[in-house]
Amino acid sequence: MSPQSEPHPGAAPEMVVLLDEDGTPTGTADKATVHTTDSPLHLAFSCHVVDDEGRVLLTRRALSKRTWPGIWTNSFCGHPGPGEDPVEAIVRRAEQELGTRVDSIEPAVPGFRYRAVDDSGIVENEICPVFTARIRAELDPRADEVCAHHWARPEDVRTAVDATPFAFSPWLVAQVPHMELYAR
Repeated sequence: MSPQSEPHPGAAPEMVVLLDEDGTPTGTADKATVHTTDSPLHLAFSCHVVDDEGRVLLTRRALSKRTWPGIWTNSFCGHPGPGEDPVEAIVRRAEQELGTRVDSIEPAVPGFRYRAVDDSGIVENEICPVFTARIRAELDPRADEVCAHHWARPEDVRTAVDATPFAFSPWLVAQVPHMELYAR
């Protein structure tokens, strides 16, 4: 899943790539208008960041987020812009959301797709390839994106997601069983 943050004053609108059912781009839309009770299928990405000790970064979505506010999730998500390479989008979003640098970006679940509806009725409807990356700088998360973060052992994340899926984002719950990172 991808985070929804309000546009920043003076910033150009963030555009997302709209997709047909086969994943073929069909156009673009302003991200601020895409996440509704009838969200069109669009392109996103999800990234799980690992440190040099092998721990995974979990983040708690800011309470001001439009969807799933305050929920614990993977490290970060986002939307590649029109024509933007997914790896470039991950590098960009790591800086924007977490104030850090990442490298060693690898696909983990390239064909991941999901649709989920939060308690407010907002729909996430995304083809959302999942990646892993290594952190290469200190974290400095933006408060309007992340209200807390925690480094956890992958096996502990898997145990927690299995035991209390309601405490995590639906995309994280759906991704973990398919990722080698969390394999038992």
